[in-house]
Formats: sequence, C-alpha cells, structure tokens
Amino acid sequence: MISALGLLASLALLITLALRGVNIILASLLCSLIVIVTSALPLGETLDQSYLFGKLGAFTFAGRFFLLFVAGAMFGRVMGDSGAAASIALALVRKLGAERALWITVLACAMLTYGGVVVFVVIFAMYPLGLRLLREADIPKRLFCAALALGGGTFTLTALPGTPSIQNIIPTLSLGTDLYAAPLLGFVGGAIMFGLGMTYLEWQRRKAKVAGEGFDPAPGDPIGALVDADGKPLKEVLPALIPSILPLVVVIAIIVSPSVLGDAMPATLATFAKAQPVLWPSLALFIGSLLGLVLFHAVRTRPLAVAGEGMQDAVVPLFATSVVIGFGGVVVQTAGFGSFASALMSFDSYPLLSMFGAVSTVSGITGSASGGLQIFMETLAPSYLAMGIAPEELHRLAVMASGGFDSLPHCGAIIAMLAITRLTHQNAYRDVAVVTVVIPVIATLCCIAIASLT
Repeated sequence: MISALGLLASLALLITLALRGVNIILASLLCSLIVIVTSALPLGETLDQSYLFGKLGAFTFAGRFFLLFVAGAMFGRVMGDSGAAASIALALVRKLGAERALWITVLACAMLTYGGVVVFVVIFAMYPLGLRLLREADIPKRLFCAALALGGGTFTLTALPGTPSIQNIIPTLSLGTDLYAAPLLGFVGGAIMFGLGMTYLEWQRRKAKVAGEGFDPAPGDPIGALVDADGKPLKEVLPALIPSILPLVVVIAIIVSPSVLGDAMPATLATFAKAQPVLWPSLALFIGSLLGLVLFHAVRTRPLAVAGEGMQDAVVPLFATSVVIGFGGVVVQTAGFGSFASALMSFDSYPLLSMFGAVSTVSGITGSASGGLQIFMETLAPSYLAMGIAPEELHRLAVMASGGFDSLPHCGAIIAMLAITRLTHQNAYRDVAVVTVVIPVIATLCCIAIASLT
C-alpha cells in the first residue's frame, strides 16, 4: 500500500515540478528517491542499476542516443546558421502561403517519421525551418511545437500500418505479427488523430490571430535577420533553393536507403544499417552537416565553431530526456507498479478496455511509449491473448494505446522537444497535450469500439 501511494505521490510531484519549470534533473532524482524510500528498495543498488545503468537507466539511454542527439543538433545548427532553412521556408511560403505553415510542418514531420526517420532527428531538422515559417506567417511558437508533436509523434508512430517505428516493431517480437497488423484499425485511428489534430491547430491559429498573438522567438533561436549586414533583403543573400534542400535530401536518402534499395545495396552496408537503428541515422546527419558546411558560405568560413555550437545545443535535451527515463527504470522495480498491473488485469470482462488501461498506465508511469509497451508485451500480453484478443488486434490497439498517456508532462520526448525548441511547459504543453494525449486517447477508444463490434 505504501509503495503504491509513494508511486502516485512521486508521479504527481514529477508532473507538478515539470509544469512549474523546476530543473528536470533535480525533479527526476528527487522523485526517484521518494519511490525508493516508500518502496523500501536498496538505495545504492537501485540508483546504480535502475536509475543510472539499468535497461531503462538514464546513462543507458544517454549512451545509446548520444551520437543521434549530437548529430541532430549539429545538423539543425548548420541549416539554421547557413540560411538554408530560411531559404526552404520562404520557398514553401511563396508556394503554399504563409497561413499553411502548420500544415507544412505536420505533413513534413509525418513523411519523415513514416519514412523511418527518428523523431528526435525530425525535431532537430525541422526546427530551424519551422522558425522561418513561423516568422513569415506570424504564428505563435507554441503551435509550431504542437504541430511538431502531431506530425512526428502520433499517427505515424502508433497508428499507420507499416511504420518502422520502434513502437510498431516491439509487438512483432512478442506476438509474431508484422508491421501491417490490423491495417483497417490503423488507418481509422490515424485519420482520427490527423483530422482532429489539424482541426485543433487551425482553430488555435485563428484564435491567436484574433487575439493579436504572434511569433515571439526565444533568445538563441537560430532564426537570422531579415536583412544582412549591408541592409540587403534576406532573400537576396540566402542560398539558392536547390543547394539548401540538398543536405536534407541526402540525410533522408541515407536513412531510408536500406528499406528502399534492399538487395541493390552492398550486403555489408545493408546489414550494418539494419543492425544500427541509432548509429545509421546519426551518420546520415553527420554527412548532411558536412555537406552543408561545404556548400554554404555563411558556415564554411567557421565550420568548427558552427559544429561546436550545434553539439552544445544537444546537451540539455539529451540529459533532460535521460533522467526521466531513469525515473521510469526505478518505478518498474516497485511492488506498487506490480499492484497496478494486477488490478488492471482483473477487468477481464472487458479485455480491450482492460488492455487499454494497462498499456496507458504503464506508459504513463514510465513516460515512454516504447518503454511502457516493452514492459506490457513482456509481462501482460500473454494474459490478454488468453482472454481471446486476436494477436493482430492486440498489436495495433496496444501500440495506439501506448501513444496517449506516455506524453504526460514528464515524458522524455516532450521534455526534449521543449528543450530543443526553447519553450516551457507553461507556455506550450497545453497544446501539445491536446494533440498527443487527448486526441490519441479518443482515437484509440474509437478503434476499440470498432474492434468490439466486429
């Protein structure tokens, strides 16, 4: 009982501290200590083996994703400081209209993540481009953050069949299904997430315009000036569109080449790419950054400084994400966590709703869709199969359920996105929560209703 209360108290405190802007490293460590004390876990062993170096440990995550964060931040800095992102943004605005900036952001992020580009890479790559779009359209930065979350972290990761996301891969290992499991449910859920999400974003954009709320950059944003040092209009000194796009195209092409080229790739290279889902996109980003440093005069004159500034940009997002993952590593060791799982399993009269509650709870506590889904598949999935749920339905609905309450304020990906975009929970999380928590939950419940009727 004390373990369960301590778990709830620590989770509530972590969310409260995150919303109040308290340093997330301090908040994570403090809340982990509360869990350790109330669950009577061994202090030294738990901090060492669960919080820092365990399967869900902070340093385990940081070590695994270090190169990806560094490469992504460097790529974003090169694209921003060179003016390449501004050149692409201005071209999109001229072609589609500034008022469609949120549509451009969502669709671009969706195409990247559905093509296999890791969500952190998408955030780094889209951020300097999005800043220019927002400035031209005079749209509040908080809505760009929500658009990033909608396009990069919802329907393309959990709903659409065939997506190569880690969330969609995890169930295949436990259930024997493939990436296209329950395609109808996936398409319906994806359509609901996208449709409701864009409706909300456009409503907020129009509301902000009426209220006179516009674009307000944060200190340090790589946005550049509207004129150069000699007073010439920016569009006259920016790189040409084709060279500006080239680094981004190269990065995407390298990342998706193992899937697109298949046997046409050298066998050794294809094997390496498939065996290195983090290192491969990191190398692609490094190559894209080097190409940008060669192509663009604005950064070619100081390549080491630009690369160093970009790498420095990765430090805060990486550690902010890692420490929350570490908190989840402590939580899953407690008796209270086991009690929650057992209580949810007791609702066997409504197995799909019970499954939704189980996945949502685990993902919410750990603040990670992939972490929560991995724990569910390893510990609870066999029981739900025994209740009569088809493996394909369990695959799709569990993946969709993992993408709802995982995005509470302590979610590592949310914290990383806010850190990268230089926003806070206070001024951006409400919109992010609507598109990453409320709407995915609605979509999942609708799909559960459909599955129950068929």
